[in-house]
Amino acid sequence: MAQRNSCHLVGVLVLGMSLQAGAAQGVKSLPSETPEKFTPSVESYDHTRREVMIPMRDGVKLKTFILIPKGATKDAKAPMIMTRTPYNAGGRVSRFNSPRLAAVVPQMNDTNVEAGYIVVYQDVRGKFGSEGDYVLTRPLRGPLNPTKVDHATDAYDTIDWLVKNVPESNGRVGTIGGSYEGYTTVMSTVNPHPALKVAVPFAPMIDGWMGDDWFHNGAFRQGAALEFIYGQQSTRSGSFKWWWDSYDIYDTFLRAGSAGALAKSRGLEQLGFWRAISEHPSYDSWWQEQAVDKLLARQPVKVPMMIVGGLFDQEDIYGSPALYKTLAPKDPNGELVHLVMGPWNHGQGRREGRSLGSLEFNGDTAGWFRSKVMQPFLDHYLKDAPKPNTPRVLVYETGANEWREYDHWPRSCADACEQKSRSLYLLSGGRLGFEAPGAGEGDYDEYISDPAKPVPYRQRPTLPMSAAESGWGEWLVDDQRHAGSRTDVLVYQTEPLTEPVRLAGEPIARLFASTSGSDSDWVVKIIDVWPDEVPSRPNLGGYQQMLSADIFRGRYRADLANPQPLTANEALSYEIALPQTSHTFLPGHRIMVQIQSSWFPLYDRNPQTFVPNIMFAKPESYVKATQRIWRTPEKASAIELPVVTAR
Repeated sequence: MAQRNSCHLVGVLVLGMSLQAGAAQGVKSLPSETPEKFTPSVESYDHTRREVMIPMRDGVKLKTFILIPKGATKDAKAPMIMTRTPYNAGGRVSRFNSPRLAAVVPQMNDTNVEAGYIVVYQDVRGKFGSEGDYVLTRPLRGPLNPTKVDHATDAYDTIDWLVKNVPESNGRVGTIGGSYEGYTTVMSTVNPHPALKVAVPFAPMIDGWMGDDWFHNGAFRQGAALEFIYGQQSTRSGSFKWWWDSYDIYDTFLRAGSAGALAKSRGLEQLGFWRAISEHPSYDSWWQEQAVDKLLARQPVKVPMMIVGGLFDQEDIYGSPALYKTLAPKDPNGELVHLVMGPWNHGQGRREGRSLGSLEFNGDTAGWFRSKVMQPFLDHYLKDAPKPNTPRVLVYETGANEWREYDHWPRSCADACEQKSRSLYLLSGGRLGFEAPGAGEGDYDEYISDPAKPVPYRQRPTLPMSAAESGWGEWLVDDQRHAGSRTDVLVYQTEPLTEPVRLAGEPIARLFASTSGSDSDWVVKIIDVWPDEVPSRPNLGGYQQMLSADIFRGRYRADLANPQPLTANEALSYEIALPQTSHTFLPGHRIMVQIQSSWFPLYDRNPQTFVPNIMFAKPESYVKATQRIWRTPEKASAIELPVVTAR
């Protein structure tokens, strides 16, 4: 038996040596079944896709995707519609894995595809497939940007290349996009290329300190900004994602203390934009010199523009009306500059607009707008279609659930409007009325603001904006009963209305307020209170529907650029501009105003002790404060409502 095993072993060794020898003599292995280059079969596609690197004037090349419908040829040329994005152009043109162009591109482009447009998406410099350095909302060339390039020059150079290198193009280009893409759309109109014929910015980022992404009137929007900055600047491809250590992020922010402390725990000090905004918490020249509305105020309007905004935009509610306010005087006849305000959240005008939270609208307001208003506007400038009857201002009126056409906006204000706004006064006993307070009704209402127990901006648990189940896009229409029931929130309301009250413009809170501290935030909310019973929709019984609300950081009362401590226990006047509203309070409803001193964790907590930079406030600086809202004949706090009486 031992001898037979020995023979077997010898045989195995000999066989192994033979195989090795065969391999050494060039015996082939199995061939790869993957070709060196695979060519997809795209005969069923209704479009062709080109991926190119377009050179800029400084030599940097930007990754660009050009999607050409098969109906566009050298003999049947088509216009181009372009979007420049930091959000991955390759992903933006891969919404679905489909042979149909309408399914591939974002829903924003649905009517463009129907009209036969060539669709172009491009990574901005420094992001994803594009070369160069990324600077978040790169300023225009000038004091804040010593280089030769910015988003305006990159748009110019890209358009110049496209009209020379896309033979299917008719030589006309429009730009379109929302949010950051809305910002780059607006930037394309600065010293524009002659081939740029029209622009449609949705919810553009215009002024990040006054009321768009980063601050609102000096209060830092930590709940959205930190996560966004981390994802945008930590890597070129956005592969690093912000993380949370609790299900309810209210707890995460509260444990961290200041916004700066939480940022440091995630390594944000490595990111240039975080360093910049944390060093500039006031509205100094760094902010003012890159405010887009201020920049465009210095230039003539050269490109027809349809500015699109949402009445319930949770991210960039300031930008659209601010841009219109700047540009409209340069176009007195309303031929080039148009404003559209829909009942939408931040991205809803680019998607579907049938409802928002508990609110239901009159059909798909967003789809109707793109098809009936936006596309004819684009076709006129890009395809020589007949001139449409585009209203100068088109605004959806919630409550009434109807679109309104106007020749100017706002319709009502304190001065220089068709109708004069009305003051709605805060009165004793939690009342609201259009008659000023009289003597002998008490001087003020007060509450204790405790930074250890800040007022949630949403009913808890508070989920991250990026969480699929967070409902982040709906919070501006959240039911406000969760806040009104707290002892640190003042509530004022009218009796049930006997006739409609219509608003069309910008409400302004004119408060007389005092604090026992040396700094304070003031949050003002205008609310439509539904009747106790709504038989057609029982879930809306008593619904406190927020219409317009914002925050103001007290240290900037006298000077936005130079913060100053508040004098303790002195009634000081505040003027707080609230977001635009277009709404009808129906009979049986009430008008409500809520006032509080925190809106957490969306906004960072005011320590209520004056410190040089709230971003880095120390734990011992956070103190309770007694807050008073005054309502005497001499110190009459009121909301200036943009009331209109005729349609």
